Amino acid sequence: MTSAKSFIAVAGNIGAGKSTLTRFLSNTFGWEPFFEAAAENPYLSDFYQDMRRWSFHSQVFYLGKRLEHHRLLCDHPGSVVQDRTVYEDAEIFARNLYEQGQMSERDYDAYRRLYCAVSSFLPPPHLIIYLRASVSTLTHHIQRRGHDYERAIPRDYLERLNNLYNAWIEDWTLCPVLTIDMDRLDFQHNPSDLDEIVHRVRARIERVS
Repeated sequence: MTSAKSFIAVAGNIGAGKSTLTRFLSNTFGWEPFFEAAAENPYLSDFYQDMRRWSFHSQVFYLGKRLEHHRLLCDHPGSVVQDRTVYEDAEIFARNLYEQGQMSERDYDAYRRLYCAVSSFLPPPHLIIYLRASVSTLTHHIQRRGHDYERAIPRDYLERLNNLYNAWIEDWTLCPVLTIDMDRLDFQHNPSDLDEIVHRVRARIERVS
C-alpha cells in the first residue's frame, strides 16, 4: 500500500451501507473516517411545512456545510475516508426536489450556479466507492438497522434517488469510481465479502496513487 495521502469517498443511496463501509475501511487501512456533518439545519422545520418555499434555503445550507467539510478533508494531513460526498447533495437530492416540483426552476438554476462555481475549486477525491443497490436491498438494509424515521421512506422515493445516482455515476469523470454491487455482497455479515471489497479497494488505490 502506498504511503501517499489518499482521499476516498463512499457514495450511495439511503441504506446502501456507506457508514458501515466507511468504518470498516478506516479500521482496515488506518484512514481517518469522516461521517456526515451533524449540523442542525435552521430551515428544516420550515422545509417540512412548505417544501417548495424553503427547499432552496435548506439545500444551500446543506451545500455550505458539505463544502466546509470537503475542504477540511482536503486539508487533513493524513489519508481520509468520507461517508457521502458534496456532489450527492447537488446531483441527487437537490435535483430530485426540482424534478418533483419542490424547487422552482429559478431557485434550482441559482443553486446549480452556486454549486458549480464553488465545487470547481475543490480537489476531487482520489477514488469514489459507489455502493449500488436495488430498492429491495436498500429496503432490507433500512429495516434491518431499525431507524424508525427511515422505515416510512416510500419505495418510489428510493427508486427516484437510485435513478439519479446511476445517472450521476455514469457521467462522472473527475476521479475513478469503484462500483460495489450490494445486491451480491453483504460485507457487514460475510467476512469473505468484506475481504473481496478490501482487495478491490487496495488494488484501485495503488493504481491511482
